[in-house]
Amino acid sequence: MKRTSLVGILLGGLAAAAFAASNPVYDIANILSGTFQGSTPGNELRLDLRPVTTDSQHPYDLFLEVTGKYLGQIVRRQGLVRLETQGQGVYLGFVPKFDATVTALSPDATRFSESEANAACGFNLRAAGDGFSGELPVSACAFALRGGTGKWSIDLEPGSIRLRNVASGETLRFRRQGK
Repeated sequence: MKRTSLVGILLGGLAAAAFAASNPVYDIANILSGTFQGSTPGNELRLDLRPVTTDSQHPYDLFLEVTGKYLGQIVRRQGLVRLETQGQGVYLGFVPKFDATVTALSPDATRFSESEANAACGFNLRAAGDGFSGELPVSACAFALRGGTGKWSIDLEPGSIRLRNVASGETLRFRRQGK
């Protein structure tokens, strides 16, 4: 009996590991979860991405908080990052929270006003190298991201995030500080 239980537990663990290895939504959530610090000149931003429970259909939702300074300007943004499988890639959706007092632990973290829901936007990511990449048309997310312009590429790799303005080449790099 004990041997059967041990084999069952081992097989269950292997099945979970195999599922995780073949699940790009899980992989992206794993790359993004944690705290990242800006590492390029003028980028004193801190990104905190924490798992947040919304519903059973979205087990990899994250709450994003961006705080700090960028080129001397104080920045504070927050919102829900939703990851969903879409064909061969992953759709990353963002719903902003306009109330700066809301955090990942707030009861309202996953409840949105009509203006917040209307500002939602997103883009697709695809596997690239050790991570994922995609392009974010900021014009489609202008209300949610307030202040961004142009088209930005995004590259996610374990331990780092890179955002690059496609037209100007302006680049923001972030390094993981902790999980």
